[in-house]
Amino acid sequence: MTVDLPETTSKMEGPLVKQFSVFLPNKVGAMLDLVKLLNTQSTHVVALSVSESTESAIARIIVSDPSGVEKLFREKNIAFGVCEVVIVELREVATQLVKLLAALVMAEVNVHFAYPLLIRPRGFATIALHVDDTECASSVLTGEGFKILSQSDISR
Repeated sequence: MTVDLPETTSKMEGPLVKQFSVFLPNKVGAMLDLVKLLNTQSTHVVALSVSESTESAIARIIVSDPSGVEKLFREKNIAFGVCEVVIVELREVATQLVKLLAALVMAEVNVHFAYPLLIRPRGFATIALHVDDTECASSVLTGEGFKILSQSDISR
């Protein structure tokens, strides 16, 4: 006897965006050296967040060419980590940020960190969110009318 199971919802179209966490020495010019290295490969930093301590800094970056950057970092022996982030377009920041966070709270999705993008794809403000459940967050936010951007939306 066969049982008809309900179909699962499909994952959102397009890949989620990769974020690189790069470990840098806490010294003058370290971030400049990293950005110059990326520019040699015609890769642009589209989002940036830096957390520092006395000994080192962690630069969280989103780039225009993540596969090329991953290869470059491996070739140059640059210490890095990779995770996926959800990029959300905010048409009206003052009201939509509250709506976005409230939707995630209702879905019990935890936001680990967030930061804005340096670019305005499609002409609107955007925010990068690292959450504990990217698929749930993407689904919930899409259901609330938010536009989730993929890598192709933010690459030049």
